Amino acid sequence: MLMKLLKDTEALMEGHFLLSSGKHSDAYVQCAKLLMYPDKAEKAIRLIVDKLKDIDFDIVVGPAMGGIIVSYELARQTGKPGIFVEREDGKMKLRRGFSIEKGQKILIAEDVVTTGKSS
Repeated sequence: MLMKLLKDTEALMEGHFLLSSGKHSDAYVQCAKLLMYPDKAEKAIRLIVDKLKDIDFDIVVGPAMGGIIVSYELARQTGKPGIFVEREDGKMKLRRGFSIEKGQKILIAEDVVTTGKSS
């Protein structure tokens, strides 16, 4: 189902790609092309939510920019709060009055992970 969603939205691209990590790939997923369709994003994220049923967490955190929609939709579908971090002076930081309480269990949500630098 996920591959169909990616292909239907032209999010799955094939060819040669130099990733921001410096690595090369013959495929790339431009998640924004899938996430621009709320109904399709809901279906794709539902697949993740189904895999999280045995994971205990209190809050969903996504890095700006790419992780915002994914973290929002994960939060919406799980009934948990969802926030995001932004890069400031080269480091990801909580802003906009967001906070994480000591002891809260965090689920980090991202659209695409290559090196994990944003996460």
